[in-house]
Amino acid sequence: MNSTKQGPAPAPDAVIKAYQEKIGAQVQEAKAKLEVAEATARQNKANAEVAAINALKSARQSIEARIKDLKTTHESNVARAKAEIGADVAKFKASVDELAAKLKIRATTK
Repeated sequence: MNSTKQGPAPAPDAVIKAYQEKIGAQVQEAKAKLEVAEATARQNKANAEVAAINALKSARQSIEARIKDLKTTHESNVARAKAEIGADVAKFKASVDELAAKLKIRATTK
């Protein structure tokens, strides 16, 4: 018995859930570092860095929204969406690390 579906097929839930957890953990790690950077920048009254932090917060929110939207992404577009999200997360983490280095924040995790 053949059954054909009309319309877009959602991507497999287990694959997406695993990816969301992996990327979510990376984003949360960078978010924690960003919060430390923000506290340091505010303490030092570093206005340019505070502005950069606010831009990074916006980027993080955008990434988190795209991760959530991945559930409804058509299966044929999941690989491309994951690649784009992965690249954005890498860029986000690099920017947070650069900002932390500029503020001379030491990593608290080993």
